[in-house]
Amino acid sequence: MPGGRLGLGGLAVLLVLSLVFKQNFFALLGGGDASGPDVATGPVQASAEEEQLKTFIGTVLDDVQATWDGVLPEQTGTAYQHARLVLFRDAIESACGFAESATGPFYCPGDHKVYLDLGFYQELDQRFGAPGDFAQAYVLAHEIGHHIQLLLGTESTVRRLQSSRPAQANQLSVEFELQADCYAGVWGSSASKRGELSTGDVEEGLGAAAAVGDDRIQRMSTGRVSPENFTHGSAEQRAAWFQRGLSTGRLSACDTFAGQ
Repeated sequence: MPGGRLGLGGLAVLLVLSLVFKQNFFALLGGGDASGPDVATGPVQASAEEEQLKTFIGTVLDDVQATWDGVLPEQTGTAYQHARLVLFRDAIESACGFAESATGPFYCPGDHKVYLDLGFYQELDQRFGAPGDFAQAYVLAHEIGHHIQLLLGTESTVRRLQSSRPAQANQLSVEFELQADCYAGVWGSSASKRGELSTGDVEEGLGAAAAVGDDRIQRMSTGRVSPENFTHGSAEQRAAWFQRGLSTGRLSACDTFAGQ
């Protein structure tokens, strides 16, 4: 427990123990409660297993946001404002409209909230072949990366450019998403320096980034790859930008829009 904080590997152990013994071992931490101010649940009754997953996700969210509390003002001079996480199952209404589980995790700039279906992590493991606690953490950190883009004004700039340059809308979307991957890596770099990562965590994160590349998803869905329809980037691009954030720990290294 470096610095009095439990690493992601330790959190994974607590999650397994909680599921096996049907007790909330996260209570031993004295924090990370998923009922806290940054985490809300949609209008569903969660199962016992989902309750433990909620606590795990809430603990990771606490770490991600605590990291940005320091990193964002230090590197950009912009104060960090906490986002909120909304956990749901099947479908939910957000300030960005109605969303179903098929939409996948998303950040809504209209209400500064990350929306995450409770069944997504099972799909990440079984459908996309990206298991592990750090793979789960990467997904959440990527969505918080979109919140960082909102706070820095990148989100509004990209939306304006997409409106004025419709032919470049998809390419701008790819660059926008890759930057969020890089920002997720910046958080991962901080977690690594604090001794919170276990052996294999970085590989899990890189595997998750690659697993949700447009080329892999298109090939799974249609059997062919259409780069002109990419909106998030290829598996290689997503893993590379996540790695760049991990390696540098600097937001300035995440300029995916160079040349625009």
